[in-house]
Amino acid sequence: MALTPNSPNADNSMQALKQYGSYIVTAILLALAAYFGWTYWQDNHARVDTVAADHYADIQRLNEEVSLASQNPDLETEAQEALVQSRTQLNKDIDALVIQHGESIYAWQALMIKARQQVDNDEFTAASETLKKALAIDLGDAGLKAITRLRYATTLLAAGDTEAALAAANNDIPSSFEASQQELLGDIYLAQGNKDAAIQSYNNAWELLRSRQETRAVLALKMESLGSMPEPIEEQARLIQASPTPVQPLAEAGAVEGTTSEVTQ
Repeated sequence: MALTPNSPNADNSMQALKQYGSYIVTAILLALAAYFGWTYWQDNHARVDTVAADHYADIQRLNEEVSLASQNPDLETEAQEALVQSRTQLNKDIDALVIQHGESIYAWQALMIKARQQVDNDEFTAASETLKKALAIDLGDAGLKAITRLRYATTLLAAGDTEAALAAANNDIPSSFEASQQELLGDIYLAQGNKDAAIQSYNNAWELLRSRQETRAVLALKMESLGSMPEPIEEQARLIQASPTPVQPLAEAGAVEGTTSEVTQ
């Protein structure tokens, strides 16, 4: 059943979307960062810096330990203190890698890890600063640049700086990223109270997805909550998809679309 602005659950749905919408967009961006980090490595593996790779591998292992421990809500005091120390060490290791190998894919991936940790701790302003550093790294890949820019705009939105988020999101990016860009713009306009602009951006995103025969349930919910009924999209039949398994510790599963095609959830 579609929600309308006058439905009993409309207010609750709108509040939920405002609260969690940016997180959902971030989740898409994070998953895609893993894919494109791996693709970048495949295209540039001959230039791999083994020292940076080893340093990043240590960071990734520590990040996995921190992430696993963070999911336990019943940590004892001693374990909580150890977790804080591990987070501090993780940030120090990431900062050291960025200083030593600041123009490498490993520095970019490490900054993505740091930003995710900051977002998980509701440190949105700090996360936006981290992503700003990642955005300054020129890897010569339009897809990675778009991933970083959209994540940066998303954290600015989560931090409440809608004007800066709008400026960051409203940049030219590869056409395969436009659906996610338009959805993010809709989130920003909605946060600014501009319902008409939000509906237009969501509609733009939906039509771009239609051209690829791809649907997003959350985007449909956002549109319905604003009284805009999206026309159903018949998804293209797909073969069983297998995610690439990196042999190098490049892809942090956790910053969007490709240089030639968009990868979604």
